[in-house]
Amino acid sequence: MLKLYGQAPTRVLRVHWLLNALGLEYEEVPVNFFEGEHQKPEFLRLNPAGKVPVLVDGDTVLTESSAIQLYLAEKFPQAGLIPQSLAERGQMYQWIFFLVSEIEQPLWRIARNTSQLYPEHEHQPLDVQIATRECRAMLAVLEKHMEGREYLVGERVSVADMNAAYTLDWAGEAKMLDDAPHLRAFLQRMYARPEAPVTIAEAFAALES
Repeated sequence: MLKLYGQAPTRVLRVHWLLNALGLEYEEVPVNFFEGEHQKPEFLRLNPAGKVPVLVDGDTVLTESSAIQLYLAEKFPQAGLIPQSLAERGQMYQWIFFLVSEIEQPLWRIARNTSQLYPEHEHQPLDVQIATRECRAMLAVLEKHMEGREYLVGERVSVADMNAAYTLDWAGEAKMLDDAPHLRAFLQRMYARPEAPVTIAEAFAALES
């Protein structure tokens, strides 16, 4: 059986999208990032970078949430979550890389400098301002792309959409989607799908209960 190491609200939620969409059974092994369990020796043997999620599929050990998403979609092609045409596959990869590098990274910089993940004396308020500006600019690019579209690529849902759903939920939590009605509508449609996992807000609420 597949084993998934991690715990919501981290990027393990990206993998939940695919596992749910594919209807796969899996064992979830909680790794509490906030309590430092990702730095324990037994976990570092799986991922020396000390980050979640990690997927174990027999002898295959994969890290990086987007790579895990693509692996699962390719392993179970009958779900049709990867476009068949080369052009649309290229566009899918383009938007996944765009989301991870251009939108997620400034969001992560904001989180590092405003949360308890790092000591307060290491927080850099100026970087929060810069990251906020950069993130809003890249969200505007995606907002423009989504005008008149239901999905990021083509006429059906793909890995790109499931990747974007988590990333944009994070952006929404950071109050970045006020000027992005198309992205807000996309996010609402994605979380109305039956395979949608919990939202980031729901995951935090569960941790606090």
